[in-house]
Amino acid sequence: MTHPGRAAEEVGRQADRVEDQAGEVDDGADGAIADETDAGPAAARRTPARFCIATREVKPLDELLRFVVAPDGSVVPDLAARLPGRGAWLTATRPALAEAIRRKAFGRAFKGRGRIETGPQGPALATLVEALMERDALAALALANKAGQVVTGATKVAEALRGGSVAVLVHAADAAPDGVGKLDALARRVGEDTGRGIDRITCLAGTQLDLALGRANVVHAALLAHSTSVGFLARTRRLERWRA
Repeated sequence: MTHPGRAAEEVGRQADRVEDQAGEVDDGADGAIADETDAGPAAARRTPARFCIATREVKPLDELLRFVVAPDGSVVPDLAARLPGRGAWLTATRPALAEAIRRKAFGRAFKGRGRIETGPQGPALATLVEALMERDALAALALANKAGQVVTGATKVAEALRGGSVAVLVHAADAAPDGVGKLDALARRVGEDTGRGIDRITCLAGTQLDLALGRANVVHAALLAHSTSVGFLARTRRLERWRA
């Protein structure tokens, strides 16, 4: 049996290869193929939207995920939408990826190129996408912490909530229900009093929060109103949509 730590390291190495090695591919696109790649449908080219190769609908970019073909011929995700070469866009959910694979939509978008790696639990591409999204969210959390916009611990989080400065409330996915319930109730009261909602995140494990924040036993955290908190929230919402 593969050790969980080694498995996680391998996913991380694979994620690094995706970001470092994806290179140029044929970028010529026309007709129906152009609709399914970076050019997008003619009607949507003047707006930030693209055609999803799974649902066959035009959607805003923030609901989509870009894929390219790496030099080794495998299809890889491009979360930042910056890798060179032809890109195919997909609704950023696991079911949409499964549907695209079932329809062989990547082969069409990439003119017959693009290999989908598989593993014992299905397409390895789905696991890679989730690992990259997790890493992206945790990097955003670390950035907010570096900017001094994160407090941790139930007592300090409660104080920050009462002070009205909290934008995002974070609970470890494995946090005890009673502690979560108390802080959530306080956040609701504060939101009602101030007329400003407080976003709630529960998709990250305690060990992940520990690593991102450089502290031990992080169960509850709060991000203050700041641009780095906005970035963290956007990335965790994307991760949540992917897992839904």
